[in-house]
Amino acid sequence: MERRKIGAAALAVGAVGLGCMPMSWAYSGSRQRGDESVRAVHRALDLGSTLLDTADMYGPFTNELLLGRVLKERREDAFVSTKVGLLVGEQHIVANGRPGYVKRACDASLRRLQTDVIDLYQLHREDPEVPVEETWGAMAELVQAGKVRSLGLCAMGARGGRRSGRRLYDATIRQLQRVQQVFPVSAVEAELSVWSPEALGTLLPWCAARGIGFLAAMPLGNGFLTGTLTPGEGFEPDDVRARHPRFTAEMMAANQPIVSGLRRVAARHGEDVTPAQVALAWVLAQGTHVVPVPGTKQERWATENAAASGLRLTGQDLTEVAALPAAQGSWD
Repeated sequence: MERRKIGAAALAVGAVGLGCMPMSWAYSGSRQRGDESVRAVHRALDLGSTLLDTADMYGPFTNELLLGRVLKERREDAFVSTKVGLLVGEQHIVANGRPGYVKRACDASLRRLQTDVIDLYQLHREDPEVPVEETWGAMAELVQAGKVRSLGLCAMGARGGRRSGRRLYDATIRQLQRVQQVFPVSAVEAELSVWSPEALGTLLPWCAARGIGFLAAMPLGNGFLTGTLTPGEGFEPDDVRARHPRFTAEMMAANQPIVSGLRRVAARHGEDVTPAQVALAWVLAQGTHVVPVPGTKQERWATENAAASGLRLTGQDLTEVAALPAAQGSWD
């Protein structure tokens, strides 16, 4: 698999990563099976998808424990990215960016992951009660202590404020400018996909201009862009898509032309090429600093996703994808 560089430290990872969250958090709890997820991680590493993306809040904690089962045997094969800054309660999630907490949380993640160093430690959310410079400074001290190799910032909460448009990530960029004065940012993780391309407006160019890696979260549109979901089939109550405005039966039906367009492009590249692989290849085409991190808990999808790294879209393909209709059922 092609290798891509993350940040100024030039840490190399496979061009397609593995999002581990669905293995123990946010998606169809009844379908989460530890042994099956472990096999998916092993398969991803076998195929060169070295970046494993997790967080202490996934589970909470169980996702890191699951990865630890693999890392105990294959630490040298993996690039480990985990996150800090969010605490999960029974009915709520709160931010905690206090320096003392950050350091304790890092030690706990290291124990669960069964490793002595985290390759990329990301701030999951800014704590509104703690200056972000203080939180970032504590994370920088972890680098100096040898517990962490590089730092990243997760911009996944952008939709909680301004919901759409080119200025979606203005607050994130201001935050990045502040922490960059304390310690270099190696990577930013934010949503980027065919049906959620907002990061192309300002955030992706900002990262590219500064040599900062970009981890594309949800590159398959929470599974919609795979073309394997049936409108009206419904989701389990604990599945985030059960409350997602693009996953009502009406909106899923309305957005089928997007999947149809991806399927047309896929057909030009061979009968075995899938809409999901076209969606991932489109993300890869947005820059050499971009690494899509599709989430899965199944070995078969990890295999399919990894194969997308070898798919090269033509100029015609990219033009056709760009002309696909915008997704309906947004947060606006």
